[in-house]
Parts: sequence; C-alpha cells; structure tokens
Amino acid sequence: MRNSSLQGLSLALPLTSFGNVLWFLFSVSLASSIIFLNMSVFVSILLNRALRSENRFMYMLSTCFSDLCTGVSYYYVGVLDVKENMDSPTRTYLMVPLFGVMTYTAILAAQADRYHAVASPFQYSRRMTRNRTVVVICAYWLCGFLLVAVSNLVSVDVARQIWGFGLLLSNIFTVTIMIGLNIKLFIVARFQLEKEPPSVERDTKRSSVYLILVVVMFFLVTMLPVLCYYIVCIFSGSCSTSKNDATDPLHILPTMNAALTPILYICGCAPLRATLLTKVWRPCCRRRLVSWMTRPH
Repeated sequence: MRNSSLQGLSLALPLTSFGNVLWFLFSVSLASSIIFLNMSVFVSILLNRALRSENRFMYMLSTCFSDLCTGVSYYYVGVLDVKENMDSPTRTYLMVPLFGVMTYTAILAAQADRYHAVASPFQYSRRMTRNRTVVVICAYWLCGFLLVAVSNLVSVDVARQIWGFGLLLSNIFTVTIMIGLNIKLFIVARFQLEKEPPSVERDTKRSSVYLILVVVMFFLVTMLPVLCYYIVCIFSGSCSTSKNDATDPLHILPTMNAALTPILYICGCAPLRATLLTKVWRPCCRRRLVSWMTRPH
C-alpha cells in the first residue's frame, strides 16, 4: 500500500496556473538556496583551521549540517504532495522534523556557550575545550536519533504523545531559557564588555555575542508562531491542517530560517566571510570562468 502511494506521488500544487508555477519555483529556489548557503559556510569552516579551533564555529558546523539536510529534504516535503504525519504513507519517519530539532538544539547550545565564554572566561577556557565541545554536539545528535528510533518502534499513539506533549513541554521550557539567555547576553554585551579596555579579544567577544543574539532573535521570530499554534491546537482540541506540508505556512516559516541563518553567519563574522570569498566562492567562480573560456564554441 505504501509503495503504491509513493509511486503515485504528485506535485504539491498542479502546474495548471501561473500562481502554482510561481509557488513551485519558490519551493525549488528555497531548497537550492538553503543547500548552497549552508554548504558554502560548512566548507569555509572546514577549510580554515583557525575557525575550526574555536568552539563557536563548531556549533556553526552543526547548524549548517542540520540546515543542509533540511534543504535536501525540502525537495521532497516542499515540492511534492507530502504530509509528515505518524501514519502517513508519504512520511519521512520523523527525519525532517529531526533536522529542525537539531538546528534548534545547536543554536541553544551555541547561545549557552557564548554566555559561558563571556560571563566566566577563565573557567570557560579551562572547561570547554574543542574536544568537549565536539562531545556535546555528538551527544545531542545521538539523543535526537535515539528519539526518532524510539518513536518509529512504538505504536502511533505513543509516538504522538512523545512528539506532542513531550516536545511541546520541552520546547516551552527551552524557549524560555533561550529568551532569558538572550536578555542576559545583551546586558553582558552592552555593559560588561564595554568596560573592558579596547583589544582584539574584546572586539571578537562582542561580535560573537551580537551575532548569536541576532541569530536567536530571527530563529524565535520563525519558531514562536509555530509553537503558539500547537499550544492553541492542543488545548482547543481542533487543528486546521493544510493539504500538504508544502503549502502549510507553519512548515514554510521555519524552513526559510534555514536559509537566513547562514546569511547571518556570513554577514556577522568577518573571518568566515573572508574565508568564504577567498577560498570557496572566488576559486569556484574562477574555475567556472576558465572552463567556459576554454570550452570550444
């Protein structure tokens, strides 16, 4: 039954009108932009040893990887007639929601890392080595995969309870922490860092704090509507659902954040931007130009 359903997959909207064609092009462009931007940032960090030595860039790698997976999967859930339900024949077995959860966890971990680094710099330098940071990243990825595995092994009703009430309560709790950390980081950046004497280290700390503040702010803007909707949905007992995920604004809004986050990384981090321009984009453009000029016409 499931195989026949997959073979009969169609586009989310039939290309029978100009508006539907524009929607299809938007979905494909969004998926392509997410992949291109996150891959660019991901490769830039891998190519620069100095960036890889800093913990904050390890969290950027984690965020870019989960968003990259979101972009690849959006060719499926954002273009085709797919519904991510527990019993849907076209479901992705919760892998697509997992990528969003991992992005959320990475941003929260990066926010806590920046607060620890600025509020207690001496303790931070002793405790949070790069190896320990990698262990933290691997730990929450492992927990995410275990959650998905358990949800696919239990019954549909139990899985709905896990992803419904369980994740809802945890999201409310962690969002409260995220907002509180953002306020504390703003206070630290605004008052504590300004008291330090001018130096390269102070400028680096300040730029990294402001960057995570902006990233978290935009992430909350795209996530809070979804969270508020599900809260109302659970307590009211009625939810209006769209035909598929591709035309559901509650799925599109967080997906757009997967393209916005790497743009914020590029605009807000000068070393990353320099590496991206000199080691990733410029060499690729030069090779394409040489290939085009030497090609027989």
